[in-house]
Parts: sequence; C-alpha cells; structure tokens
Amino acid sequence: MLRLLLALSFWLGTSMAATTQNSITTTTWGSVNGQEIKKFMLRNGANQEVDVITYGATVTAIRTPDKVGNVADVVLGFDNIEGYQSPSNPYFGATLGRVANRIGKATFVVDGVRYNVSKNIGDDSLHGGTRGWSFKVWDATIDGDRVVMTLVSPDGDEGYPGSVTATASFQLSDDGELHIEMKAKSVKATPINMANHGYFNLAGHATNAEELYKHIFMLNADRWTVTNSGSIPTGEIRSVENSIMDLRNPTKLGDVIDKVPGGGYDYNFCLPEPYDPMKISFVAKVLHPTSGRCLEVYSNQPGVQLYTSNSIPARNETGIAGKNGARYFKHAAFCLETQNYPDAVNHRNFPNSVLRPDDVYNHVVVYKFGVEN
Repeated sequence: MLRLLLALSFWLGTSMAATTQNSITTTTWGSVNGQEIKKFMLRNGANQEVDVITYGATVTAIRTPDKVGNVADVVLGFDNIEGYQSPSNPYFGATLGRVANRIGKATFVVDGVRYNVSKNIGDDSLHGGTRGWSFKVWDATIDGDRVVMTLVSPDGDEGYPGSVTATASFQLSDDGELHIEMKAKSVKATPINMANHGYFNLAGHATNAEELYKHIFMLNADRWTVTNSGSIPTGEIRSVENSIMDLRNPTKLGDVIDKVPGGGYDYNFCLPEPYDPMKISFVAKVLHPTSGRCLEVYSNQPGVQLYTSNSIPARNETGIAGKNGARYFKHAAFCLETQNYPDAVNHRNFPNSVLRPDDVYNHVVVYKFGVEN
C-alpha cells in the first residue's frame, strides 16, 4: 500500500476541478440505412478537439498537443462511416452495451429465468452481441457544453430482457478532461455494463507498436480476474503481487508485453476495495515520454480492461486500413475500458451487474489529456 501511495503522489499532479469554455460544431457524416449520421466536434481553449458520431456513440478522433505544441490525433479509427460499419472494425471508439466484454456461453439467469443472448465470439457473447449498441444509430442533442446521445433498446434486443433507455454524454473541459457519462434505465431486471472502447496511442494514431512499447503505464489495481482460454472469467480474483499483472508502479510496456500470456494484455483489473460507485477514483496513468503526452483515467467503476490490441493483424498480414492512409497492426494501441467485471452476471462474488426498474445505471469515466516535460 505504501508503494502505491508513493507512486500515486509522484504521478498525480493535476486537479479534477474543471472549467469548460468549449465550442461544439455539428456536421453530417453520411448515413446508415437511411438514417443520417451526425458528427460533433468539441473544441476547448487548450487546442484540443474531440470528434463524436451518432453511429455507436463513437469517439472518432482526439487531437491533443505534445510538449512543444505539435497536435496529433491519438485514437485509432476510420475516415468515413463505411469504415465503422466494416467487419474489420474492432469497436474503435464505440459505446458498448448492453453488456460490454464477455458473457460466458451467452447465457445467464435473472430472477429464476434463463436468458440466451446472441453468440458472436465462439459460444460466448461479446460487447452486446451481434448487433449491440455500438452498431446502432443514436439520437443526439447539444445540452450546453455537452453532446448527449440517446438510444432505446427494445425488450428482447439480442436476447436481453426489458426495454432499456440509455444515454451517453460527452463533454470536453479546458483542462483536457473528456468526461463521458453513461446512464441506463430498464423496465425489467437486466444486466448492464456499458463501456467506451477507445484505442489510444499517445504518439499518434499511426505510429503502431514501435511507439506503443515506449509508453509507461501505471494502474491503480491490486487484483485481476483470472480467465480461461476463451477469456471468460473462472471466478477467481487473484492478487497482482509478484506477477506480470502488477502495474502499480510505472512500467514501460515494451519491457513486459512479451511476458504476458496471450500475446499482450487483455485482462480485467480490479480497483482497490472498498468500491464506492458514488466516488470518482483514479484508475490509471499512461505517459509517452518522447512527446510528453499523458493520459489519466478516472471512473466510478470497480474494474478496467487493459487491452493492447492483440487481435489486430500483425505486420506480416494485412493489418487494418485506418485514418489518413494509416495502416494499423498488432499492438498499435491500448484500451483502458472502465467497467464492471466481465461475465459478472454469472459470478456471485463479482459486483452486481443487474439493473432493476427502480434504479439508474450510472457510469462515469474521465480521460484527462495533458503533457509532461
């Protein structure tokens, strides 16, 4: 614990207080099945910009300066709506739901009733199923300095019970905080675990593993959920102590990634207990020393999935054709998806994931972009 506190005191030098004086512009960005897709550009006073589209409530670009003022887009994505609809899209920047991450065997029981949801990764369900919320066109409005997107998921959608109304709001403050708040309300008891699936590379979206390996990571996580060969949790929650999962001290990714089972990180890390959903807690910090760009993550969720884009095809394969002529390859980026634990609905020792009609699901994540010299 002392080691973690010392690391936190060194790494955390910014305040969570925010003043927002940004502007929002709206453009049309194509259509999907006759539905217009809107793009919103949020701009602040620190030369930072965030683009969000209504398809999948997806963050398509985050432009932020380095320590000498050079601006780069630090999230992977596509140039057009066709890219986001393509089978090669690994959920770049999307809002995931109803249940982000995996549900083992694509089945669960709520209040004595068994539900079978769509299988889209072997016998399991991933990120809401075959046509989860990342594949939907959301409604959107501008509310002051926020973009608020709304989606109604009908009863039986992908096999899930109950009609659910979900919102995802996006706000960019002048001190570099991208504040995302995801809410949901259901007419029947149903599991909910929303998440944002941004793929980050602080050197710039097109720089791939060569620069990603230089990133320095620190996670405020003392345990992790052990998984089987299909990445489904076994139910065991294991300490990170004396293991490759211990990222509580600043760790250069290139020094450890080849030692991680599965060819890179794709694991849920558990924040220290006690977990308080009413509190925004420090989750992680990542630094790219060459550019000085850094990312701090805060959330009210009990877990975070660290994923190092292991499934993107390697350089001896085709990769993924991305923005501005870039081609993305294995380990091109990292994801820090704040969340409940994967498959929580099937594990009594995991935090509750069932939303009941009288309750409101509320997930806050803050991605704070800045520089260090």
